[in-house]
Amino acid sequence: VQLQASGGGLVQPGGSLRLSCAASGRTFSNNGMAWFRQAPGKEREFVAGISWSGTTYSADSLKGRFTISRDNPKNTVWLQMNSLEPEDTAVYYCAASRTSYSSRNPTTYTSWGQGTQVTISS
Repeated sequence: VQLQASGGGLVQPGGSLRLSCAASGRTFSNNGMAWFRQAPGKEREFVAGISWSGTTYSADSLKGRFTISRDNPKNTVWLQMNSLEPEDTAVYYCAASRTSYSSRNPTTYTSWGQGTQVTISS
């Protein structure tokens, strides 16, 4: 499956963004999906994941500010980001798992999008 992430941009602190990840090549309805992010000089980190059936969870450090969702018929996953902070600045990647469930471990994922830049700055 090929993944295309979009929706990044420059936002002021406190603002919101909604990232999209469109899958092509085959349906991803049986795959767990996730968003990761990577800031300059830092390792890639898990942001949020969603199972094939819609069970979600996100990184504790985000304190509920981000929400992942999916629409299987549309082959799309979204990441709604609210109350954005400068520390959220990073390249955000969507990923498809080899299983039906998501995981915080990036090695679980076999397909990755190209990344979309999110910059939080006043």
